Amino acid sequence: MPASDYDSACLPDILPLYYRRLFPFSQYYRWLNYGGVQKNYFQNREFSFTLKDDIYVRYQSFTTQNELEKEMQKMNPYKIDIGAIYSHRPNQHNTVKSGTFQALEKELVFDIDMTDYDDVRSCCSAAEICPKCWTLMTIAIRVLDRALRDDFGFQHLLWVYSGRRGVHCWVCDKAARKLSVAARSAVAEYLSLVKGGDETMKKVVLSDPIHPFIRESLVVVERYFPLYALQDQDILGRKESVDKHLHVRKQLQQDFQNEKKPENRWNLLKDQAKRKQATSKKGQHFEKEIMLQYCYPRLDVNVSKGVNHLLKSPFSVHPKTGRISVPIDLKELETFDPFAVPTISMICEELDRPRTVEEEDKSEETIDKENEKDAAESRKIRDYKRTSLAKYVKCFDQFLDVMARSWKGELLKKSDLQKDF
Repeated sequence: MPASDYDSACLPDILPLYYRRLFPFSQYYRWLNYGGVQKNYFQNREFSFTLKDDIYVRYQSFTTQNELEKEMQKMNPYKIDIGAIYSHRPNQHNTVKSGTFQALEKELVFDIDMTDYDDVRSCCSAAEICPKCWTLMTIAIRVLDRALRDDFGFQHLLWVYSGRRGVHCWVCDKAARKLSVAARSAVAEYLSLVKGGDETMKKVVLSDPIHPFIRESLVVVERYFPLYALQDQDILGRKESVDKHLHVRKQLQQDFQNEKKPENRWNLLKDQAKRKQATSKKGQHFEKEIMLQYCYPRLDVNVSKGVNHLLKSPFSVHPKTGRISVPIDLKELETFDPFAVPTISMICEELDRPRTVEEEDKSEETIDKENEKDAAESRKIRDYKRTSLAKYVKCFDQFLDVMARSWKGELLKKSDLQKDF
């Protein structure tokens, strides 16, 4: 994934600048504090830092936003992971009686990684991605976002680009954060369709009647399949793809000799499937299974099942590409471009650009209205607003504003209950 302006050797020099002037600490704290509805919620959260030379520091925890800021500015982590809310402060876990330090809550999370699709993409492999296969991530977000909202009733979903080759979803509803390991496993299994490893040819098997969830997912998949699979991956034009996945009959392979257009070949295949269905109970959903095998989201279910599983934090930097792990605005999902996501080098350079006269005037005006402490905070806000990071922080802010309405309701309920005593 070319990030031409980025060289990982410069990280020790630019990470301090990023954490000092650009990392959106106030929004970050606002998110993980969840309105202060539950006591010690932020304080009992585990953070884990990966430092230079792959030094890995687990069970970090912080009392306040200020403490988190100071520690991150001191350690300048190459990567930040977020863990669970524990029964005790994670940084004191060694002092707690054995067996009592327990992971209690965490957002329900999903991790979709492009490497899990290597058997159904010919454009790239391993850590590489390109605009052709990025469509798979768009499909994954569309399918899972619909299911989590409509089938499970969750509302607060934060979708984040990993910075390299995948996407993460943080389901932040109170009900999701309280799910047990068994319940998380049940949700992950419900959403999993593609089963089997490299040696399994047929990874999707549908039975009658098709579950409503699969029907809804097919509506999404059918929208993208012609362009993604038939055109961009040319699955009916490449012999190895036809042989490996489609188990088509000799007759069909002969028909393919006379028909080179991908869409027409697909129609021939569907016609053959219909004829087969008329004479046998087997293969009832042949073409649907192919579409799902090529396009359906592939989840790393282990990430979703564990309450104590760590996941890379939003606004962490990806050390290999230098790209920031940014929230994805679903209103602009079709045009989201992972290659346009800013690198740390890029936003640090944007910070060094001379300010315009207008920016200077605004800056002076604001400082006059603030005391020293607020001035430092708002200077940081003005800093990121001068960079390409601004629109992603704005997207995060909008997500938090919606979630804050639910906290208000809970805080009012809480104060009413206290008045009753």
